[in-house]
Formats: sequence, C-alpha cells, structure tokens
Amino acid sequence: MTNIEPFRIDIPQADLDDLNSRLANTRWPDELPGVEWSYGIPTSYVRELAEYWRTGYDWRAQEVARNAVPQFVTEIDGQRIHFTHVCSPEVDALPLVLIQGWPFEDFTDVIGPLTDPRAHGGDPNDAFHLVIPSLPGIGFSGPTRQAGAAATERSAELIAKLMARLGYSRYGAQGGDAGSFIAPQLGRIDTEHVTGIHLNDPITIPSWNDDGSGYSAADQEKLAELQDWSSRETSGYAGMHATRPQTLAPAVSDSPAGMMAWVLDVVNTYTDPAKSLPDEAIARDMLLTNLSVLWFTNTTASSMRLYKESQQWGAELANSGVPTGVAVFPSGSVIRGVAEKQHTIVHWSEFDRGGHFAAMETPDLLVTDVREFFRKLR
Repeated sequence: MTNIEPFRIDIPQADLDDLNSRLANTRWPDELPGVEWSYGIPTSYVRELAEYWRTGYDWRAQEVARNAVPQFVTEIDGQRIHFTHVCSPEVDALPLVLIQGWPFEDFTDVIGPLTDPRAHGGDPNDAFHLVIPSLPGIGFSGPTRQAGAAATERSAELIAKLMARLGYSRYGAQGGDAGSFIAPQLGRIDTEHVTGIHLNDPITIPSWNDDGSGYSAADQEKLAELQDWSSRETSGYAGMHATRPQTLAPAVSDSPAGMMAWVLDVVNTYTDPAKSLPDEAIARDMLLTNLSVLWFTNTTASSMRLYKESQQWGAELANSGVPTGVAVFPSGSVIRGVAEKQHTIVHWSEFDRGGHFAAMETPDLLVTDVREFFRKLR
C-alpha cells in the first residue's frame, strides 16, 4: 500500500467486554502498609483506577471525539503508519510534525490552537498544518514485524518519507522523550526540508568521557545524577525494556491492570513533581484513553522494543545544524551543555510548572513556546 487511506477507530464491542471482564477478575497482589510509592506504584491506586476504567470511563465517547479529527493509514517500506493530519484554515501555515515518546504523548489539546490560532485568540500567522504519526509498534500503527523496526532512527526515516508522501517540501518537527531523538534525526537525514526543530525536555545523554568541563554548576549536578542513573530505582523500567522486553510482554498483554501499573509507574516518574499522582498531572480520562489504545491494539509489548532497538541512546550524535528550540519543564533533567553540543540551540525556555508530557500536562505552555520558536523561521 503506497496510497493514503482514511482511518476511523472502531473497537468491537467484544473487545470492550473482554477488557471489562479482565478488569473485574483481576487477581490483586498483597501490598505492605505505609510504603506509598517506595516499592513501586501502590496497588490501592491501581485498583481505584481499574475500577473507574471498568465502571466510570466511557471509551465510546472518547472514540467519537477521536474520530472527529482526520486520521489516515499508509504503508511505508512494509510498515503500517497511522497518523492524524489536520490542515489549518490558514493557507500559508507551516507544516509541523509532532512526534510522541514512550509510552504516549497525546496532542489532542494542542491541535486546535496550533492549526487555528485565529479561533483561539492567537495570531493567524502562527498557524501550522499538523501531522501526528503513531510510531511503529505503537497504537494504531500496529506491532512491528521485524527486528529494528521500532528504532528511533528507523522512525525518523519513515516520518521523512511520510512528509514527502504528503507533499510537504518544507516542515518543522517537534518532539519530547523518544521524539527528542527522532525530531533531531529528521534534521540530520532530511536537512534541506526541515526548517526547525522544537524539543520539550529532550533526553540529553553525554558521551562516556564527558566530565562536564565548562558546564554550569547546575549542569554538572545533573550530569552527576545522570551518571548515577543506572543505580536509581527509576531506571529499572528502561533497563528491562532495553534488555528483556519480551519477558515482560505476556504480562502487559494479558492483564490490563498489570499493563496500567507498569505504564503509569513510569508516567508518574516524569510528570510534574508538584503533582502527587499521575491523574493529577494528566486528566484521568486522557490517561485511560491512551492506555485503552495500547490495550485494544495490543501494542504495549511491541512499544517497548524502541528501547532495545534504538542505537541513539548514549551515542555520539552529530549536530544537524538545523535551528533548534528547547522547552524545559520542572520534571526534566536536561543538561544544557550536552544539548548545545548536539544541537544548534537558538531558543531556550524554562517553565515552573508541567512535566515530561508537555502536550498533556501544560498544553498552553507548549503551544506558546512552539509558536514563539517557529515565528522566526517561517
């Protein structure tokens, strides 16, 4: 399939019934009293969310809302790619690809303000045509079918081909988490077409011999924390994904409660530190919609292959020379010195609220920063 076909979400009722049955029949583990999050995500919290998922959450309403936004599928180099494509009413809008990380980044709340700023109290000259792909192995793009297909490098290649297939010869890229690897990689492999790159909380991994010389005191502190990261409890999930993703696969594919516990424990690590629970940082229904997509497409397991297959983690990354903007949120540990080595930084913002999932936590801040950055590059 080289053509682009319209796509609508239509989950069979049998799949919803199966989800509800599994949630209702979950065998819950014992947990120690008073340990809070120190042993991982509290089972009591997971049980509360699971009950709401089963009895209070309305998937069908979310499905209708999602289908109100134009979605499509195409096949590129044998990989199915699902994407949202929303054109601005402003004919001179700049095409912009928004790139998710793991396990998701929901751009729903930024679509309107970015595509139609006139209708949202903004300047129509700041408008974008948006392309929002689901990464290979995640969601409606479906599971990957061969080793290496989930790598960030491969995602960049597919997105570059997608933008060309859509007829965009000049476009910007925005991403966080894994997207903060993929967006710059687009700048490296599609330099003549990428006008600018915007990153939120980019993952800045220094080279093995980087001792922080010349860095600010704050950067040196973050560098020391990062170098000790592998011994921290929060690194456990990444180590599992990067080494034994298939060992975890049956658990997250068979138990929606187990899948939710695993994913939300990671989400909680990187959301706004001022919020005590994941659904305080991100709306509960938005969290459950994204968990539901992973569940119904059975792609939680394949999504984890991104960590195993990507070669960019800790690699020497060349600077593409493409103008790059960075937005840093309180949950981030961005090392500016490393970012400036890897990118041509022309814009830097720091915010006092929000977290790693900027489009879901503080869409207003992300929209404002993206507009400001690209305003100089149109």
